[in-house]
Amino acid sequence: MKKLIETIKNIFKIEDLRKRIVYTVLLLLIYRLGSFVVLPGIDPMQLSNLQAQASGGLVGLLNMFSGGAFGNASIFALGVMPYISASIVIQLLGIMIPYFQRMQREGESGQRKMNQWTRYLTIVILALQGPVYLTNLHTQLPASAFLIEGFSFNIFATVVLIGGTMFIMWLGERITDRGLGNGISLIIMVGIVARLPFAFVAEAGDRLSQSSGGMLMLVVELVVLFFIFVASIALVQGVRKIPVQYAKRIVGNKQYGGVRQYIPLKINAAGVMPIIFAQALMLFPMIFASFDATRGFAAVMSNMQGFWYNFIFFILVVAFTYFYTAITVNPTNMADDIKKNGGFIPGIKPGKKTAEYIDSVMSRITLPGSIFLGLVAIMPVFARMLGVNAQFAQFYGGTSLLILVGVVLDTLQQIESHLLMRHYDGLMKTGRLKGRSNL
Repeated sequence: MKKLIETIKNIFKIEDLRKRIVYTVLLLLIYRLGSFVVLPGIDPMQLSNLQAQASGGLVGLLNMFSGGAFGNASIFALGVMPYISASIVIQLLGIMIPYFQRMQREGESGQRKMNQWTRYLTIVILALQGPVYLTNLHTQLPASAFLIEGFSFNIFATVVLIGGTMFIMWLGERITDRGLGNGISLIIMVGIVARLPFAFVAEAGDRLSQSSGGMLMLVVELVVLFFIFVASIALVQGVRKIPVQYAKRIVGNKQYGGVRQYIPLKINAAGVMPIIFAQALMLFPMIFASFDATRGFAAVMSNMQGFWYNFIFFILVVAFTYFYTAITVNPTNMADDIKKNGGFIPGIKPGKKTAEYIDSVMSRITLPGSIFLGLVAIMPVFARMLGVNAQFAQFYGGTSLLILVGVVLDTLQQIESHLLMRHYDGLMKTGRLKGRSNL
């Protein structure tokens, strides 16, 4: 405990780190305040039906991602999922279309163009989702809840919803550039954390209302949740170390090299992105819920307890894990870097053979990692089968749990890097968090 207090003091001794933390907290506070700002023209006292709808099912999940903004009919009701969906589409286009492939190879300038295309596509998706959300509002809320009616209100509210999501994107970019951690991921995490106390209170109320074994079952659930958290951390931090031997060099009277280091290949190199991408795609059927021809399909794909929803969700998580791993881990570049630095993997020829070896190892460790990630993603369904409250069951796995674990660990690693650069001890007794991706 004494060491932890000392580490916290060291964090606030570093001026740059202190400013980044304060800046991040202030922007996240702005986001949370905006989640309670109701759309102009809607009576905030008549949202009970909408909040009841947002307490469970796929809509409940969407509400959790938005930090409760969906159920509050907020200006941030659509959250960041349209942006995530647009990112998925643009990255897929980067694989299939030569124009986007060229932009990916252009470095920083190409990345700026890709980001611009992502923003344009986000606006298009928002223009489709905005009217769908407003249609849902008209269905759930009484006519007296709308202070303004007619076509003009729908146009105005859609523009406000688009502006709200674009403002969230801007906040995320500012956090990434001048704050601490990945801005969009932190915004999603804050929305999830904001729902955790309400979910726990609801579950505790359900268990304590039972005549026998209520408190015992609550304790058992918390113990199981703890072990699930531990397993998720192991998934995020687990690595396969590949030894790299560096050749000896004698310069004058000194010897350089001749040491053995390791390349830590993560079992889950893609992090939380596959499950975020998969979840974003699973929200697409909601767009078609208002059309008669696709209403049945949308109903099947919106049933979070159904077989087909969870089966497709599992497959998407596994597929996106491979897809995102292929994007983030480049065996050819890794092999070239090892060769340039005079290193080699024992028993493997430098160059192409090294790249093939790293790729084969990465493929083997990604398979169990992706399957485990997929199982964690559908874990809330099994929790619901055992009688856990719908809101609290979302924290037994799935997107909520992995985002919480992944984002917190990533943020802690950034804090630790600032400490180590200034010769302070890190957040662990060893001075390093495990599972770091650097050589």
